[in-house]
Amino acid sequence: MRVLLVSHYYPPHVGGIENVVHQQATHLARQGADVTVLTSGPRTATATDDGVRVIRQAAWNGVERRTGVPFPVFGPGLLSAARRWALWADVVHVHDCLYMTSWAAGTAAALTRTPYLLTQHVGLVAHPSGLVRGVQRAVYRIAGRPLLRRAAGVMVVNGKVADFVRRQGVRHDDVTHFANGVDSALFQPAGSDADRIALRQRLGLPPDRLLVLFVGRLVEKKGYDLLLKAADPAYDLVFAGDGSDLRLFDGRPGVHHLGALPPAELADVYRACDVFALPSESEGFPLTVQEAMASGLPVVTTDDPGYAPYRLAREHVTLLPRDAGRWRAALRSMAGDAARRERAGDWSRRFAVANFAWDEHATGLIRTYDLATRS
Repeated sequence: MRVLLVSHYYPPHVGGIENVVHQQATHLARQGADVTVLTSGPRTATATDDGVRVIRQAAWNGVERRTGVPFPVFGPGLLSAARRWALWADVVHVHDCLYMTSWAAGTAAALTRTPYLLTQHVGLVAHPSGLVRGVQRAVYRIAGRPLLRRAAGVMVVNGKVADFVRRQGVRHDDVTHFANGVDSALFQPAGSDADRIALRQRLGLPPDRLLVLFVGRLVEKKGYDLLLKAADPAYDLVFAGDGSDLRLFDGRPGVHHLGALPPAELADVYRACDVFALPSESEGFPLTVQEAMASGLPVVTTDDPGYAPYRLAREHVTLLPRDAGRWRAALRSMAGDAARRERAGDWSRRFAVANFAWDEHATGLIRTYDLATRS
């Protein structure tokens, strides 16, 4: 089967959607699919070591640099490239309806009569800028909504996004819950306390402090600012990600900023820390929570209705409202209870291994592609 995956970014660009697409492409290729990825970057066509063909189209990334919104702006060559590869493909799989790559791929699929599926990762993002929120609504109304409605099927990672796409006019039966996978071999617990201390020394982190880890872009919807307000002498905060005014981290005792890291280095950061904390908004079940669970970390995150389909055990996963005082109290409690951290971390690892295998994810994708090509 020839599969065209379409994403606005792809590694080495760091981010959740691009990591998902990379894993999908790799595991689909391992199961015998002929996979091409259409994305942004220096214009090249290369076959990677994983057997995936990556087609990169030049794009301007000023929107991301200036506002933190990952929105590459492409030239006119994008549509012709999308049409050429849609003609080649048996099925087109578009990631998120908000991006120019998705609009081009949807148009190309319609022109070539190639069936396309769409994974919608998020709903309307609660950005602090009223202008950005207004632009989002306009883009969804003008471009996103028609793209969602024309898809042969829409896959979502949580119930909240399912509700969002149905409000855009997608039929109930066309929406499928489809969890992302996680690489449980890459993201796994530290082998011993000595291994954890060695990792901390290499990363420049204190060996004798309880470390609470945040992973994600440093934008308001991720809640990094709320976590900073929840700082406490009982623990240090570790931030892996870029995107905000980094002067916020300067000179703050007990706060460590590591910047944006590729997956292999990020896996070591998870292993070096004790607790994962993500006070994000309107995300449901982001990839970083899955990575933290696979790494055997206790998880503290926002009590979001998007988690409902996963039936998380609340005695092991701490779900909180977005209130700095509540977060500080919960993290202080966890810092003082090593046995609780161990129980929660063990449960996290077991849950991730049982529910987020990429091989099974790819098998499910191939079944979904087969159905789309037959209809």
